Amino acid sequence: MNTNQQKVQQKSIEQRIQRRFNKATVNYQLLADGDHVLIALSGGKDSLLLTELMAKRQQIHCPSIKVSAVHVRMENIAYESDTQYLEEFCRERGVKLYVLTTSFDDSTDKHHTPCVLCSKNRRNKIFQLAKELGCNKIALGHHQDDILHTALMNITFEGSFSTMPVLLKMKKMPLTLIRPLALCSESDISAYAEKYNYLKQKKKCPYEQITKRKATAELFTRIEQLNPEARHSIWHALEKANKLIEQ
Repeated sequence: MNTNQQKVQQKSIEQRIQRRFNKATVNYQLLADGDHVLIALSGGKDSLLLTELMAKRQQIHCPSIKVSAVHVRMENIAYESDTQYLEEFCRERGVKLYVLTTSFDDSTDKHHTPCVLCSKNRRNKIFQLAKELGCNKIALGHHQDDILHTALMNITFEGSFSTMPVLLKMKKMPLTLIRPLALCSESDISAYAEKYNYLKQKKKCPYEQITKRKATAELFTRIEQLNPEARHSIWHALEKANKLIEQ
């Protein structure tokens, strides 16, 4: 592939990402006038892209929204991002970043894995900050592959046809979770991140390679080899079953 072809392909990826981001926010009614959205910024490529797209969306006045971001560091997990890079990334895009630190003791809870405890503690910190800032929505960086993988995991291990919803109104607090990258593929996000030199995380989660999610992702790759349209078929099945929006 020559240089011109590469430029055309990259531009196509950028346009596709922006188009699918816009489509998700409109079709699933993720944003409304007056929203204050808190972005969960882990530091990975997905949350960096989400921050960039939401920052651009903040410049549009209809609907008018405000965007903030939060990065939660876990003291006892060797899993970190360059905080200075995240601060500069957000500052350049006009997004206020809050950096919080927390930890957990897995010796006090033998019923849950470190992954579950880590996620729970991060989530609690994010919810607490959202409440303090007066945010009404929290944006998460899960993309279409994440949502489809979760559906397969729930079918295989839980006996449930369900997944992470694109929009979820919390029942116990006045917060709504949104996933604006729901229609974006991981391959497009990876290509975009490489093009714009997103800084990779210093250390990845030590449990990342031994989870059911990794095995499910490999299974999904094989399914797509059998049928390249599989992701669209599964997605439409979830939409028909109304599993992508939980009011």
